[in-house]
Amino acid sequence: MSTLQLDQLRTLTAVVDLGSFEAAAAHLHITQSAVSQRIRAMEESAGRILVRRERPITATESGEVVLRTARQMLHLEESLAGELGDSVTSQEHVALAVACNSDSLATWFLDAMTEVHSAGRVVFDIRREDESLSSELLRRGEVMAAVTSESRPVQGCRSLPLGSMRYLACASPGFVARHLRDGSPTAALGRAPIVDFDRSDAHQNHYYRRLTRRQPTGPRHYIPSSHDHVRAIVAGLGWGLIPEQLATPWLVSGEIENVSPDRPLDVPLFWQHWKLQSPDLDALTDAVLDIARAELRT
Repeated sequence: MSTLQLDQLRTLTAVVDLGSFEAAAAHLHITQSAVSQRIRAMEESAGRILVRRERPITATESGEVVLRTARQMLHLEESLAGELGDSVTSQEHVALAVACNSDSLATWFLDAMTEVHSAGRVVFDIRREDESLSSELLRRGEVMAAVTSESRPVQGCRSLPLGSMRYLACASPGFVARHLRDGSPTAALGRAPIVDFDRSDAHQNHYYRRLTRRQPTGPRHYIPSSHDHVRAIVAGLGWGLIPEQLATPWLVSGEIENVSPDRPLDVPLFWQHWKLQSPDLDALTDAVLDIARAELRT
């Protein structure tokens, strides 16, 4: 593939991020024909198709490889211009695209973001994704770093251990009285209503399989917000796994109970990020490691 041009790389990222040639043209203040020509020139140079021309436009497998390189080069250009104080090429802020699970956002990750933002010119593009799936966004080149449960580094990335997020199996006292008082509490837990975060949330299934080697069969609610997920459990809709930091105030007040206090679920987390010499990404990595060390279990 011949030398990549920055205007072509900007066009590719805009097309994939915005989902159409028209939207990319408006964003870049060029014609739709110019967008099409730049993408076609990249594809001719690469000798393969880089984007699927459908709605929304998505990157092909080859396009994801180029897209990852494009984002890295554009980020380095932003960082370098900022360090040199180049008022012509530098932007007011440097954007960091990061994948993070909802529970980390609700408990500790925002503190790391705040620490970096207060010290510089960084803005964040947070993609909320389950920790078991967030590394896929790294592979596709959509983000430059991710909080993930996958320890094996994605190609071109470093993987650093953060510690473990502890989850507690909780339910309201009324729910316990209705569903868990008769017979074996463990068996009753498998039949009782469950509150999942969403359909990719495997915590409740994993927890119950670890207890019994069976799948829970109870009806399910889906509440895709960390705080509302907790509120649904407090309200008695079902039982579920809650991060220790979020559960503690409700446990102290007696509005929920730990239904299996001797069996918490610890989920190891890792910070994966591009192998780049980027002051802004390095600063975020340092902040993430510092906050995680204070907030997560080792």
